[in-house]
Order: sequence, then structure tokens, then C-alpha cells
Amino acid sequence: MIVWLNGTFGVGKSATAAELARIMPGSRVFDAEIVGYMLMTILQDQAFSDFQDLPPWRALVPVVTAEIERHTGQDLLAVQTVLSQAYWAELTGGFREQKLDVFHVLLEADPQVLAQRIEADEAERTARQWRLDHIGGYLAARGWLTAAADLVVDSTTRTPEQVAQVIVTAAAARPAASRQALPGRGTAPDLEG
Repeated sequence: MIVWLNGTFGVGKSATAAELARIMPGSRVFDAEIVGYMLMTILQDQAFSDFQDLPPWRALVPVVTAEIERHTGQDLLAVQTVLSQAYWAELTGGFREQKLDVFHVLLEADPQVLAQRIEADEAERTARQWRLDHIGGYLAARGWLTAAADLVVDSTTRTPEQVAQVIVTAAAARPAASRQALPGRGTAPDLEG
């Protein structure tokens, strides 16, 4: 299974992925940006402003994801903001071709809280304004993102540990035909109880 964590910058994707990796034995974090960085190096002579605009990125991510999953036999925790509906459709088509079980999770938070988190993030100071500028793009894409997500989790008042637990519970409760068993877990918990 691929748990794809989507949502804008500052919403808690990386912290949630780290917590998921801790509570899902045998899972592995996969940042699809690495594919983008590779392409940015190889295609330096091409004109583009974001590696997601490169068709090879959208074609390679499903293939690389599938190969890592096949090689390791592990669930992957993919962390990547995708705000373009057309790009997500391309990625989804690639995941289907690769026969990947993708659980698309949208993390969201109140825009003011997002801005506060970004302002307070000392590790990403150089990208602060760039991240703040993308809040508007996220809000514009929120409608299709919500519709395309298998699960929407509001992280405004939840810790990464709480968000991760919501995701694990929801993933385990998916119909058996659309999921693989979570590592280290028994049967799916009853969400209604």
C-alpha cells in the first residue's frame, strides 16, 4: 500500500509521515521530490519553474514508487504536495498501470494556522515566502483535492501522532479488496464503535 500524504506546505505531512513510519512497522518514507531533484539536475537546459511541470516527473513517480515497493516489500509513505488536478490524474493513471494500492490522504489546516507554522519553521527559513505564497494555490485546489482524497484529516488542532493514528485506523478499515494488511496489525478495527 502507498499512503500518499498530500496538502499544502506547513500542514504536517513530513511530521505525520515520520510518525506513521514509527507506528507502521516495516513501512518506509518515500519523498517523490527526489525524482524531481534528479530531473532538475539532468534537465538543467530545459525551461520549467517546477519539476512537477515536467512530464517525466509525472511518468517516473509511479514507476519509481512501484519499484521501491516491489524491491522492499514495504508499505510506502509518500510525502508530496500535488495541487494540479491534471497532474494528480496523470499520477493516478500511472499508479493504476503499476497496480499500486494508493491511499490518498489530504491533510488540511486553517490557513492562519498554516501561515503561523510556516513563519515558525526554523528549518525551512529560505523557503518561507515560497511556502506562504502556495497557501492560496492550495485553497484554490481544495475542492478537487477533497473530492479526490480517500481521507481528509484536519491537522489544525491535532498533533502529528494524532493525525497518524487517524490515518492508520482509516487505512485498516478499508475494504479488503482495496487494501493490503497493514504491517504489524491484525484485522481492521471497527470505526463505527
